[in-house]
Amino acid sequence: MRRRDHNIFTNATSLLVCGLLAGVVVAAAAFPAAAMSGLAAKAGGTGFASLPSELKDFSSPQITRVYASDGRTLLTTFFDEFRSDVPLKDISKNVQTAIIAAEDRKFYEHNGVDLKGVARAFVSNNQGGAQQGASTLTMQYVRMSLAYSATNPQEVVDATKDTPKRKITEMKYALQVEKQLSKEQILERYLNIAPFGNQAYGIYAASQVYFNKKPKDLDVAEAAMLAGMVKAPSSFNPTVKSGHDQIQARRDNYIIPGMVEMGAITQADADKAKKEKIPTKVKSVGNGCVSVTKNSWGFFCDYFYRWWMSQEAFGATSYDRERRLKSGGYKVVTSIDLKGTESARAEIADRQSDSSQNALLLAGVEPGTGKVRLLATNRKYALDDSAHPTNKLSPDPAKKKKKIRGSFPKTTNPLITGGGDITGYQAGSVFKMFTMVTALEKGIPLNYPINAPAVFHSKYKTSPTDSSACPGSDDWCPRNASAKEAGVFNMWTGFGASVNTFFVPLEQKVGADNVVATAKRFGIQFRTSTDILQAKNAAGWGSFTLGVMNSTPLEMANAYATLAGDGKYCEPTPIEQITTQDGEKIDVGKPHCIQATTKDVARAALDAARCPVGDSSQLGSCGGHSTAGNTHGIVDHPVFGKTGTTDDSKTASLIIGTTSLVVAGYMANPDWQNHHDQMSHPIINAAVQYTLKDYMKGKPKVQFKTPGNDKISTGDLRSIPDVTCDSMSSAKDKISGAGFDPVTGPTVDSDCPAGTAAGTSEDRTIKGGAVTIEVSNGKKNQQQNPQPGTTTKPGRR
Repeated sequence: MRRRDHNIFTNATSLLVCGLLAGVVVAAAAFPAAAMSGLAAKAGGTGFASLPSELKDFSSPQITRVYASDGRTLLTTFFDEFRSDVPLKDISKNVQTAIIAAEDRKFYEHNGVDLKGVARAFVSNNQGGAQQGASTLTMQYVRMSLAYSATNPQEVVDATKDTPKRKITEMKYALQVEKQLSKEQILERYLNIAPFGNQAYGIYAASQVYFNKKPKDLDVAEAAMLAGMVKAPSSFNPTVKSGHDQIQARRDNYIIPGMVEMGAITQADADKAKKEKIPTKVKSVGNGCVSVTKNSWGFFCDYFYRWWMSQEAFGATSYDRERRLKSGGYKVVTSIDLKGTESARAEIADRQSDSSQNALLLAGVEPGTGKVRLLATNRKYALDDSAHPTNKLSPDPAKKKKKIRGSFPKTTNPLITGGGDITGYQAGSVFKMFTMVTALEKGIPLNYPINAPAVFHSKYKTSPTDSSACPGSDDWCPRNASAKEAGVFNMWTGFGASVNTFFVPLEQKVGADNVVATAKRFGIQFRTSTDILQAKNAAGWGSFTLGVMNSTPLEMANAYATLAGDGKYCEPTPIEQITTQDGEKIDVGKPHCIQATTKDVARAALDAARCPVGDSSQLGSCGGHSTAGNTHGIVDHPVFGKTGTTDDSKTASLIIGTTSLVVAGYMANPDWQNHHDQMSHPIINAAVQYTLKDYMKGKPKVQFKTPGNDKISTGDLRSIPDVTCDSMSSAKDKISGAGFDPVTGPTVDSDCPAGTAAGTSEDRTIKGGAVTIEVSNGKKNQQQNPQPGTTTKPGRR
C-alpha cells in the first residue's frame, strides 16, 4: 500500500460523495469544464465558476543568516522552518525528474488537473482497492500555497483538511496557476516549498540536512530518496528503522524505475543508484544563538537577538519581530570582529577559569559609530542541563539554600550587555568622567585647582549609621583610597590619581543632577529600582560620581567611546548591514548618533583621561599620577581611560581606548554582588590591556585631537595677590578676598621670617580655585620663582 500523509479520500463522507461523482468525473476527460461545474455542484452546491482561482501572494518562511563583520563567516541561522529558496537552474536535473517520477508523471501533459487520475482514484477507492490520491504536482503546490498564505488558523485547516470541496477548490486554482506560470516555474516553487522531514523544508534544506550538499550536486540516488520523502516525510524518515526500509523500497522499486521509464536515466544509471546506501543520520540543524559556529560568539549573538527584538521597525510586538527574524530570509552582516573577539576570549581564559564564580566581562565599541566589535567572558554560552546540571550552586546564600545554581560555567544570561534580570554592576571611579565632562561644559577648565583633603565634609546626606557619615551626623564625608591622596589637584592630576575628594566637591559645584543628566546623554541606563529612584532625586545623589550605580561593560565602553568620537554618542549596534531576501539593503541598525557634548569638551576630557593610563597629556601635566600606568606601554598607541574600584574591591574595572576601539572590562560576581572576594586589578587590567593591544596590532598610531579653544584647559587666569612675608592669617585673608580658596602648603626655604608666607605656588589661577600658600622656614630661598601663568608645579598637589 502506498502511504500518504494527507489522503483526501479516507473518511466515510468522502466516499459517499465520491460515489455520486464518479460518473461525472469519468466524463470529464471529454467535457472538462462541464464536469468541473457538475462536480462542484455535487460537492458543495457552489458554482465552479464562482470559486476563487487567484492565489494570494505569499512568501514561505526563509532562513535568516547572520554573519560576522567580514560578510562571509556564518555565525548562526534563525528560522521557523529550515528553508532557503534556490532557482531551478541551481537544482540538479536528477531532482527535477525524480520529483516528477515520484509525484506526477503526467506533469508535462496536463493543464493542472489529471482528470483520468481523479477517475482512477475514485474507482479504486470505491472498490476497496489501495487508497489513491489524485493530486497533481500543481495541485499539491496550490495546497501548500493556501496554507502558507493563510491569515488565520481556520484558513490553514480549510487548506489542508480532507474534503471534496477542498479538492475541487485546488483544481480550480491549479487550472489558473497553469495559465499564469510555466511548468518550470511551478516545479521550482514546488521544490522550494515542499517538506522533507527532519526540519528540512524545500530542496536546499533537504540537500543540506541529508547529504550536506548543494541541490545542484545531488546524484540520482540522492535525488530519488528525497523525492520519495515528500509524500509522507514522517513515514519515510531514513533515520528510523521502519522509515529507512520503506524509503529504500520506494526509491529502488518505484522512483528510480520511474526515472528510467521517463527516459531521464539509463538502466545502468538506475542499477548504480540502487547500490548507494540510504543515510541513517542527518546533519544537525543549528537554530539561534545556542547553535553558533564557535561558542565564544554566543554572547554577541545573544546581544544581536535582544537588539533585534527591541526594534519596532521589525514589528509592533515581540511576536511579530521574532517571526520576521525567523522567517524573513534576511542576510545580516553584524559588527563582530572575529579576531578581536577570539583574542579577548583567549586573554580572559589565560587569567580566569570558566568555572570561577568571578567573571571577567569585556566589551569593545568603535568610537564614532557605536558598532560593537567584541563581547567576551569566562563563561560557556549554553544552557545548563536541568536533568544533569554541571553548574555550581549560587554563591548567594539565599539562593544556595534553595539549591539554585549559579551562572558558572554555563549561562545564556546577558552578563556583559545587560537585560532580563541582569541589571549590571557597580564599577566605581570610571563614573568620575561624567563629573569632569559636566564641569567642562559649565566653563570650569581642566586646570581648575581644588584642595582635596583626606576626608571631605560634603553637603550631601546619608544614613547616620553609614560608615561614610560624618561623626555624629547624617552628612556624607567621603574619603580617598589612601590618606596620602590629599592636596591641591586639577582635572589632570585628580583624574590621574582618582581622588575622591577632588571629584565630590567638583560634583557639588556643578550639581549632581547635572552630572546624572550627562551620564544619561552618554547612554547610561538606570535599571534597578534604587537607581531609578535616585535618578529622580539626582540633586542629592553625591555618591554618583564614585560609581555606586549599576552599569554594564557595554554601556561604559560606549560612553567612553563618545569622548573618542568627538562628543558624538552613537547608540550601540551589532549591525553592519541588513539585506532582505530580495536584495534590498535596509537602514535599521545603521549608526544613530547625537552630539552628546561639544567637540572641545570631549577632547579636553579625553586629554585628562590619558593620565590614569600612563599616557602624556597634550594640554597640561599629569604630574606623574596614574592608576594603570603600564597601559600605554603595553598598547603602544595613544591611549586614554580610567580604572574603577568599588567598596571592598567587590568590583574592579578598567576602560581604555584609542581612536579605533574602546574596551571596558569588569571583574565582578554576576550571581551575588554582596560577595566577600576582593577583585584583582592586575587580572582585569591585563585582560583589557592585551585585548586592546592585540586589536591595535598593525594599525597606525593616531594621535588624539586637541580642543580649538585654549581656555577650556586654562580658563580665565587671574592674578593672585602678592602675600610674600605676610602673616599666614593676613595672607589667607588676601587670597580669599580676591576670590580664591587659600590652602596652607609646605614649608620652604625663604628669606621671610619663619612661619610667615613665603609666597604662593602659582602667580595666576582660576577664580574660585585653590591657591597654595607656602610657609617660610626662615632660611634663604633656594628655589626659582614660578613662571607667570602656571598652575600647580609638577609633582605638587
